[in-house]
Amino acid sequence: MNDTYKKLVDLYAGNELPEDLTQEMEMAAETDLDLKQDMTSLRRTVESLRADELEFTEESYQRVLMKLYARGGHLQTQSPDPRHLQYQLPMSG
Repeated sequence: MNDTYKKLVDLYAGNELPEDLTQEMEMAAETDLDLKQDMTSLRRTVESLRADELEFTEESYQRVLMKLYARGGHLQTQSPDPRHLQYQLPMSG
Protein backbone atom coordinates (compact mmCIF):
# COMPACT_ATOMS: atom_id res chain seq x y z
CA MET A 1 0.00 0.00 0.00
CA ASN A 2 2.96 2.34 0.62
CA ASP A 3 3.81 2.18 -3.09
CA THR A 4 0.37 3.60 -3.83
CA TYR A 5 0.91 6.38 -1.32
CA LYS A 6 4.28 7.23 -2.86
CA LYS A 7 2.59 7.60 -6.23
CA LEU A 8 0.03 9.99 -4.74
CA VAL A 9 2.53 12.33 -3.06
CA ASP A 10 2.40 14.89 -5.88
CA LEU A 11 -1.40 15.09 -5.62
CA TYR A 12 -1.10 15.39 -1.85
CA ALA A 13 1.36 18.25 -2.23
CA GLY A 14 -1.03 20.15 -4.47
CA ASN A 15 -4.01 19.60 -2.12
CA GLU A 16 -5.77 17.71 -4.91
CA LEU A 17 -6.77 14.62 -2.93
CA PRO A 18 -10.09 14.06 -1.15
CA GLU A 19 -9.99 14.71 2.58
CA ASP A 20 -10.36 11.05 3.56
CA LEU A 21 -7.42 9.97 1.38
CA THR A 22 -5.33 12.88 2.67
CA GLN A 23 -5.94 11.74 6.25
CA GLU A 24 -5.14 8.15 5.31
CA MET A 25 -1.83 9.23 3.76
CA GLU A 26 -0.93 11.30 6.82
CA MET A 27 -1.59 8.30 9.09
CA ALA A 28 0.58 6.09 6.85
CA ALA A 29 3.34 8.71 6.97
CA GLU A 30 3.53 8.36 10.74
CA THR A 31 5.13 4.92 10.31
CA ASP A 32 7.02 5.54 7.04
CA LEU A 33 9.62 8.29 7.51
CA ASP A 34 10.58 8.42 3.80
CA LEU A 35 6.95 8.97 2.83
CA LYS A 36 6.58 11.64 5.49
CA GLN A 37 9.67 13.49 4.29
CA ASP A 38 8.50 13.36 0.66
CA MET A 39 5.05 14.61 1.59
CA THR A 40 6.23 17.52 3.73
CA SER A 41 9.05 18.69 1.46
CA LEU A 42 6.97 18.56 -1.71
CA ARG A 43 4.02 20.29 -0.07
CA ARG A 44 6.29 23.09 1.17
CA THR A 45 7.75 23.45 -2.31
CA VAL A 46 4.32 23.67 -3.94
CA GLU A 47 3.08 26.15 -1.34
CA SER A 48 6.12 28.40 -1.74
CA LEU A 49 5.82 28.35 -5.53
CA ARG A 50 2.14 29.25 -5.34
CA ALA A 51 2.82 32.02 -2.80
CA ASP A 52 5.49 33.63 -4.96
CA GLU A 53 3.38 33.36 -8.14
CA LEU A 54 6.50 32.79 -10.20
CA GLU A 55 6.30 32.71 -13.95
CA PHE A 56 7.68 29.48 -15.37
CA THR A 57 8.91 30.30 -18.86
CA GLU A 58 10.59 28.24 -21.56
CA GLU A 59 13.92 29.68 -20.42
CA SER A 60 13.25 28.50 -16.86
CA TYR A 61 12.37 25.05 -18.16
CA GLN A 62 15.62 24.84 -20.15
CA ARG A 63 17.69 25.93 -17.13
CA VAL A 64 16.09 23.26 -14.92
CA LEU A 65 16.59 20.67 -17.66
CA MET A 66 20.29 21.55 -18.04
CA LYS A 67 20.82 21.31 -14.27
CA LEU A 68 19.21 17.87 -14.24
CA TYR A 69 21.41 16.71 -17.11
CA ALA A 70 24.51 18.11 -15.38
CA ARG A 71 23.70 16.10 -12.27
CA GLY A 72 23.35 12.89 -14.24
CA GLY A 73 19.59 12.81 -14.64
CA HIS A 74 18.12 11.23 -17.74
CA LEU A 75 14.68 12.38 -18.80
CA GLN A 76 12.73 10.78 -21.57
CA THR A 77 9.47 12.24 -22.78
CA GLN A 78 6.66 10.05 -23.96
CA SER A 79 5.17 11.06 -27.26
CA PRO A 80 2.50 9.22 -29.19
CA ASP A 81 3.51 7.06 -32.12
CA PRO A 82 3.33 8.84 -35.47
CA ARG A 83 0.10 8.20 -37.32
CA HIS A 84 1.86 6.66 -40.31
CA LEU A 85 3.04 3.80 -38.07
CA GLN A 86 -0.48 2.95 -36.93
CA TYR A 87 -1.87 1.58 -40.18
CA GLN A 88 -1.13 -1.75 -41.80
CA LEU A 89 -0.42 -1.29 -45.49
CA PRO A 90 -1.15 -4.11 -47.95
CA MET A 91 1.83 -5.74 -49.59
CA SER A 92 2.03 -4.91 -53.27
CA GLY A 93 3.08 -7.72 -55.53
